[in-house]
Amino acid sequence: MWRDLAPIGRNTTTNGYRRYAWTAADTDCRAWFQAQTEARGLTYELDRNGNQWAWLGDPTAGDAVVTGSHLDSVPDGGAFDGPLGVVSSFAALDELRARGAHPTKPLAIVNFGDEEGARFGLACVGSRLTAGQLDKDRAHALRDADGVTLPQAMERAGYDPEAIGPDPERLARIGAFVELHIEQGRALDDTTDGKDTPVGVASAIWPHGRWRFDFHGEANHAGTTRLEDRRDPMLTYANTVLAARKKARTAGALATFGKVGVEPNGVNAIAGLVRGWLDSRAPDEETLAAVVGEIERAAVERGQRDGVDVRVTRESFTPVVEFAHDLRDQLSGLLGGVPVLPTGAGHDAGILSASVPTAMLFVRNPTGVSHSPAETAGEDDCLAGVAALAQVLEGLACH
Repeated sequence: MWRDLAPIGRNTTTNGYRRYAWTAADTDCRAWFQAQTEARGLTYELDRNGNQWAWLGDPTAGDAVVTGSHLDSVPDGGAFDGPLGVVSSFAALDELRARGAHPTKPLAIVNFGDEEGARFGLACVGSRLTAGQLDKDRAHALRDADGVTLPQAMERAGYDPEAIGPDPERLARIGAFVELHIEQGRALDDTTDGKDTPVGVASAIWPHGRWRFDFHGEANHAGTTRLEDRRDPMLTYANTVLAARKKARTAGALATFGKVGVEPNGVNAIAGLVRGWLDSRAPDEETLAAVVGEIERAAVERGQRDGVDVRVTRESFTPVVEFAHDLRDQLSGLLGGVPVLPTGAGHDAGILSASVPTAMLFVRNPTGVSHSPAETAGEDDCLAGVAALAQVLEGLACH
């Protein structure tokens, strides 16, 4: 499975993946998922929001145990973020069948669409739509960098954008959702206690969001405009990037400007507009709000000095997620007391947690690197993840 999936959407120059929503690479990933479903004699289902489901048992019976993740990527992302959870789900089902396990509840594997938000700027679109956390009008207003709207992209890929929206009936069928994911950090690789811990259980997801900062100055000639006559938004932007790092470090939070757009974007031109996107995360919502507020104040104050107008728009926000304690403890018990740890990364499991009991398993990442071609996990650890997921699914669905 891993070998078949690996070439899809891979950029041969960067060695990273560009599997963006509703593109050719996304179509190929979806075809792979459907082929895996049909090869196992499972029931294939495509829901109204473009999420794919593979069912063992009656999908309408209720109290289903669902696992899975996503197949899309960030720009030049790694091979494991998302796909490891989907591949491991099919492998865990194969393991259950090899054991002769007989589920008493329906089992399903899901591939949620557009989890990373790389194309339209909003993460977890498929699961947000399903859970009613993204309404149809807002979804239809999403545009990519080329001005293509979400409905246009869906239509070009052969899907109906008018059908999208909340799917409470589907969520009501789910008794538990468990997502396996590569750890995006190095907590499991910390061997100071002498224990070998390839797998862990998630306790919570930090609150996080994305904010767009628009710095409006005045475009002009780089070679003829005196420094004192300039209204250069690049200066305000650069100062804001440094301020974000300082404010986050002081508060024990995270703040990153990882995407920027410049107009007119000429080497010999002073920019008229710089647009930067802030990603910020913190242990609690109060700290997050305070950090973002301080970054905005620093931007506005510097903008006043530079003659630059600063406007801030919150594009997405996900509150703190505390995974269902009883399900979390059940997973930890089924796996013999593995480590329980929080994460600063968002996931579909976090979105669904408001509607159904959810939990997450993490597989060790020896470098801690993620959202990069350098992201990796050892084969033995991946197999340990499959074994752990199979153990969890058997404990939840077969007893």
